[in-house]
Amino acid sequence: MESIILFSTVAAVVAIAIGTMGPALAMGRSIAQALESLARQPEAEKAITRTLFIGLAMIESLAIYCLVIVLIVLFRNPLFQYLGK
Repeated sequence: MESIILFSTVAAVVAIAIGTMGPALAMGRSIAQALESLARQPEAEKAITRTLFIGLAMIESLAIYCLVIVLIVLFRNPLFQYLGK
């Protein structure tokens, strides 16, 4: 039982590390591309900014979903009911 708890904790740590690294890289790239687009076409600022914020919200939701799944694995692990029998 202790090994399952240890394994699920390690898996949760790895999942949150990878699950937040991807969206962080995507956010950095999207912001860089938006700044480059603004430098090339300053008159399209409102459309670029609006699209950027919608995209950033979608990317951030991926990190939040990852956090929710990790919290479920840590505090309500579905394997515990099968191992307790």
